[in-house]
Amino acid sequence: MIFETRCAGCDKPGAAICTTCRFALLGATPRNQEHGVIAAVPFTGRARSVVLGLKYRNRRAVGRHLAGLIVNRLVAERAHHGIDVVTWAPTSARRRRERGFDQGELLARAVARQLGIPCRRLLERDSSTTQTGRSRAERLDAAPGFVVRPGVAGRSVLIVDDVVTTGSTLLSAAGALEGGGACTRLAAVASTPASRSASVLPFRKRMVSSAA
Repeated sequence: MIFETRCAGCDKPGAAICTTCRFALLGATPRNQEHGVIAAVPFTGRARSVVLGLKYRNRRAVGRHLAGLIVNRLVAERAHHGIDVVTWAPTSARRRRERGFDQGELLARAVARQLGIPCRRLLERDSSTTQTGRSRAERLDAAPGFVVRPGVAGRSVLIVDDVVTTGSTLLSAAGALEGGGACTRLAAVASTPASRSASVLPFRKRMVSSAA
């Protein structure tokens, strides 16, 4: 059986992401939000299709391109300086079994390669909850917990994810790492429209204070 490569954004036969969709991903960057996550593109239009293609349709070949968008945004924000290691907020074991891979890990390893720094698994998921399909309020109330692996004290860690909605997952991961003595920066491929939820503000204020 011959498997035809199709664009993750428009399903056109050919490259993993076609020229048209590549250009569509070069639009305006998302507005800064209270959660403080640096996102490369808004989670709309072609960008949404490409990210969902990676996440749910096993279009792993687009991971390198999406990682490049994250790196470009980090460089534009001058947020790549001083990072010691890249990691990710791991998905649940069930999701990993269903998809055959962890999209956060795939992106984190590609980002690390492009930045020329190590990528390490520094977190373990410590929750049976999943954020997929939950409302914003439910996401904030049921943010997954994480256990930190040894050896993070004094390190500057970039945590990477595919999509940020409320920021609760990445902020939970950051809180766990900071509790182990690390400094953190957060990045994602795409960001959904801004939320005014005050529940994320204590995390953000603590992160800003620690970076000062």
